[in-house]
Amino acid sequence: MALTGIQIFKLLPKTNCGDCKFPTCLAFAMALAAGKTELDLCPHVTEEAREELSEASAPPIRQVTTGTGDYEVRIGGETVMFRHEKTFFNKPGFAILIEDTMKNNEVERRFSQLNSCQYERVGLILRPEMVALKDTGNKENFIALVKRASTEPYSIILMSSDTSVMKEALEILKTKKPLIYAANHENYESFGSLSKEYNCPLTAKGNGLEDTASLVEKLINIGLKDLVIDTSTRTLKEGFQEQVIIRRAALAGKYKPLGFPTITFPCEMTDNLMKETVIASCFVAKYAGIIVLSDFQGESIFPLLLQRLNIYTDPQRPMTTQEGIYPINNPDAASPVLVTCNFSLTYFIVSSEIENSRIPSWLCVMDTEGLSVMTAWAAGKLAGDLVGTFIKGCGIVEKVERKRIVIPGYAAAILGDLEEELPGWEIIIGPREAAHIPTFLKTMKQQ
Repeated sequence: MALTGIQIFKLLPKTNCGDCKFPTCLAFAMALAAGKTELDLCPHVTEEAREELSEASAPPIRQVTTGTGDYEVRIGGETVMFRHEKTFFNKPGFAILIEDTMKNNEVERRFSQLNSCQYERVGLILRPEMVALKDTGNKENFIALVKRASTEPYSIILMSSDTSVMKEALEILKTKKPLIYAANHENYESFGSLSKEYNCPLTAKGNGLEDTASLVEKLINIGLKDLVIDTSTRTLKEGFQEQVIIRRAALAGKYKPLGFPTITFPCEMTDNLMKETVIASCFVAKYAGIIVLSDFQGESIFPLLLQRLNIYTDPQRPMTTQEGIYPINNPDAASPVLVTCNFSLTYFIVSSEIENSRIPSWLCVMDTEGLSVMTAWAAGKLAGDLVGTFIKGCGIVEKVERKRIVIPGYAAAILGDLEEELPGWEIIIGPREAAHIPTFLKTMKQQ
């Protein structure tokens, strides 16, 4: 960023009001300098300071938003070449291609794939978010396709080179903020006008890096900011190289004509779905904003969704589960109470084993800052006094009559301190391995 935290702080109102959810203006300034918050969260900054800070704090790759609601897709906004340097912020969107030449049953199948290809993993729903509608010259069919898509919540890419057809499609989807694909050197003025009129992001499609940069400059000059780049390259080697060059030019070279997210088309690089999946995986890693695929099949889209989750999870922050009480198998006042940490993987393994046991239980998840049981105990985050305070304050006392609490086997050392902290409770040391929980709970039930 162009400004340091202290430089940003000097431009803030210094009220320490907390409206931005930070305790002080200095803390907010430091977070803004690190790219961890947005300037809009401060309601008291002056317009002059806002203008200066907006320019200074803007990421070198512009963030672009398409779609609305739960399927809104944010792309761009990145600040580093490698996620371990900081993190990646906005994961790429996956789009399924639907052409106006397809029969109704095939169209419906592809829409249904967006619903069926959804997977739960560590408390998150992994799913594709976008549909790309392609006009091949049959206006009536294309508009019918647009109307069909308007009834769905997905983010939409409109692919047409005809300005009049694009305008009619945008009129149907004007509340859904679709991505317009694509402006070129011949139609950029008319497509740019549509982008302004309907407040939709626009794709700039050039022929190679230099030609695309030239087109982007034209679009910037007519007042457009929310742009997506397509260099028209449809081979893996050149496409991969260009993605890296674009990212490096924007971050290291501060080259504004390439400071925008990109769209790629693995669906046009091969007619083999498995090869297409491999190509798409390369663009997930480096550095596509949107990836358009010919089809979604479970064996192809799930690995891509999982890869995207791994890459776009902040490596400096563990995945956590919200602190609280989780009833499993419809527990009652006589059901046992188990305690675990809020590391997501630990929670989901423990909760699934309790569920498999079919023993009604209360699972109390304690905030250990995302650390696993053994690590949290070693770091003093799962100490006896802290667990005791958590149990007394979380509300579980009011839910049970028989006061039995099971602590993880790896935290057995906190037994003495916890007994002092919770007089009247029966403290039981549970198994070390989650796989032994079902047998353990069934044995407890017989006692």
